[in-house]
Amino acid sequence: EPRRRRDPKRHVNVTSSANVTIHANANAKTIWCRAAWLHDAQASRGGWREHVLLEADGGRWTRITPDVIDAPRGIARIDTPVVPALIDAHSHAFQRAFAGLAERREGDHDDFWSWRDRMYDVALSITPERMRVIATALYHGLREGGYGHVCEFHYLHHDIDGRPYADPIEMARALIDAAQAAGIGITLLPVVYERAGFNAPTLRDDQRRFAADLDFALRARDAVRALRLPQVHAGLALHSLRAVKPETLARIDEAIRGDAGPIHIHVAEQTAEVEDCVASTGQRPIQWLTHHVPMDARWQLVHATHTTPEEITAVQATGAGLVICPSTEANLGDGLCDLPAWLSAKVPITIGSDSNVCLNASEELRWLEYGQRLKLRQRNIAAAPDQGWPSSGERLFDLCVPSGAQAAGLEAWGLRVGAPAVWRELSHEITARGPQQSWLDLAIFG
Repeated sequence: EPRRRRDPKRHVNVTSSANVTIHANANAKTIWCRAAWLHDAQASRGGWREHVLLEADGGRWTRITPDVIDAPRGIARIDTPVVPALIDAHSHAFQRAFAGLAERREGDHDDFWSWRDRMYDVALSITPERMRVIATALYHGLREGGYGHVCEFHYLHHDIDGRPYADPIEMARALIDAAQAAGIGITLLPVVYERAGFNAPTLRDDQRRFAADLDFALRARDAVRALRLPQVHAGLALHSLRAVKPETLARIDEAIRGDAGPIHIHVAEQTAEVEDCVASTGQRPIQWLTHHVPMDARWQLVHATHTTPEEITAVQATGAGLVICPSTEANLGDGLCDLPAWLSAKVPITIGSDSNVCLNASEELRWLEYGQRLKLRQRNIAAAPDQGWPSSGERLFDLCVPSGAQAAGLEAWGLRVGAPAVWRELSHEITARGPQQSWLDLAIFG
């Protein structure tokens, strides 16, 4: 039979499950905890400290004092370990609407590109009202899953017929409303999306809602900033090399000069993308970027699954960061990145929920490590005893705290002065099951 068109209006999933405790309170004053994973402003890494007094004002940490043996009277006392909530550095909120609903194969073959066609069907059904509902449930789920801030890679810009809304950031407002309702910080990244592929002059009809040139994305970024809402930030995104015209890429450096906001791009996620880029430009995607775009620490490469050692070295020289999305990369059959090489190059690494098939930060970290174990047939790939990291869990978790801040365009994140007063409590079960040196491993792998 001919392939039947799915009705995207039937395929909406806005459920989530709670399994951790996240606190984000703009009115928080002082808490005392028995142990906390602290990031000193002068230190290159975090670590456990005991009997910690955390003081906040206006939603930010103002003073952090370890070794306060007795909790002062009248303040909140937390007897379980306290750690930073992590930053979800890459999310497409609307894709939560059909998470788990693309797991049936109707023909001889199913891959990223056939999934993408089904995703477009869903994108064509999302109104601002539905976006607000879906994203609110999603962001609650991300908070419950251990995240305290989300970077929203936002390209569902226009009305269903492709025409701009009267308010060009109407969809962005729905996402911001959802984040504020869920009590999670957000960095909105309006996406430049100009063409369907390297050799396509325009978008496909089912991509009509995504159409945005650089000027549109910059205006949207500035409009979000002009809202001046608490814990709402904005940067810029390029969908991918295949979706952005070369003349636009030539303007990027001038367009973002003097702006501190982050700039994200999907790159080298699929082998077909790499092959198409070579055929069109003579270079691989990351190779082309590092040769033609003056990247710096504002830049975040999302996925970078298929790389060469030379490309990783070139990225390291720019200061750019890497966002890995293990659950989505597994769900879509993307492949596994060269994590040991990225770690060896000391490129900033963090994680994202991407298509939102998984809303749990610990699970993303677990599968970041497990994927490498399956690939290399070894254990504790992320651990580096020679660098003071015998624990895979501690090293991966600690990498994500400052790298997440870089990806979100925040000056600080974690349990450190100046950062948003957001924290996560680990469970009593964790402290009962093992010593302090194993607490993060238990939270991620146990």
